[in-house]
Amino acid sequence: MLVAAEASGDALGAGLAKALRARLGDKVVFVGVGGAKMAEQGVESPFDIAQLSILGIVESLKAYPRAMARLKDTLALAAREKPDVAVLIDSWGFNIRLAHALRKLDPKLPLVKYVAPQVWAYREGRARSLAKAVDLLLSIQPMDKPYFDAAGLDSVFVGNSALAKRFDHADGARLRAAIGASASDPILLVLPGSRPSEIERVMPAFEDAVRRLKADRPDLVIVVPAAYTVAEAVKARVAGWPFRAHVIEDDGLKDDAFVAGDVALACSGTVTTELALAGRPMVVGYKTGAITYAILKRLMKPRWITLFNIAAGKTVAPELIQDACEGEGLAREVARLLDDPALRARQVAEQSAALDKMGRGMPDPSEAAADALLGFLSGTAAS
Repeated sequence: MLVAAEASGDALGAGLAKALRARLGDKVVFVGVGGAKMAEQGVESPFDIAQLSILGIVESLKAYPRAMARLKDTLALAAREKPDVAVLIDSWGFNIRLAHALRKLDPKLPLVKYVAPQVWAYREGRARSLAKAVDLLLSIQPMDKPYFDAAGLDSVFVGNSALAKRFDHADGARLRAAIGASASDPILLVLPGSRPSEIERVMPAFEDAVRRLKADRPDLVIVVPAAYTVAEAVKARVAGWPFRAHVIEDDGLKDDAFVAGDVALACSGTVTTELALAGRPMVVGYKTGAITYAILKRLMKPRWITLFNIAAGKTVAPELIQDACEGEGLAREVARLLDDPALRARQVAEQSAALDKMGRGMPDPSEAAADALLGFLSGTAAS
């Protein structure tokens, strides 16, 4: 059983399912919860995971009844299918509750958490909470392990799948041809997030920034790679813009866009690592609810929220967070990059160095996760 509640977890689940299928063939059957990518690997989800893509304290409280209903659906699926192991992917709030519910349903069911809560950044107590709830952690960050070792939870560092993404096949010229842009047209990538709440809170500031940039640069081509979880909402908003923007939904064309763009304006998340791997300079923006932000600001240890900034120990990509995430400031930072090739090159080089610190070049994390899971199950079976 594989359970992922948002787009990034769906990608991890699909990679793990594919790697397990390569090892086990017809001997493995998948059930669970996921999105389009996991569906391609045979995981038929009983509901749309967009219902669970929630971030923020107030937002979570509002969505609590819906999330609990989906929790019951997931638990019913487990009761019906009787899986041999459950892998709960990211999505702390949903999956920690699911872990406890599964434990009550079947105390002997092996439970594996894939992706740790970021206890190195805040709320170290979650390490102890997770240790009481699951049997194994598959970690994607090298800084996780000491915290969970101390809490008594077996953990295996498998690497970050975002760092394994390659862009060798991507072709910027193909993207330009697809949207009718010339080789010399500057391209701005706009990536407003993969959660409905991010489209609601972050995209208005991004829209204002893009309007300001287009007013000064009429030849600027706007490309919006849209996560499937929010594609319809993104297209609806872009349709109202007073200038043309190209919304990209095809995964292949998204990769082409990542290498074609001159600069990116990106919502904080996995996509910032992918942009760095593609060699794109960027400005990072983020905004959440006021109450959530006030609490997190007190709890967070790092000065940054972008992983490669944290790894570098300095501001490599500008971060405009909360009140600073507004059109004028975002446009100013993007304009600096658009107007200064040397600045773009310097940022790309520093991003690349930070990616090396994060573990770029490790074996495929999906393969490592599959090996760790099967090794764990063999040990469980042997005992």
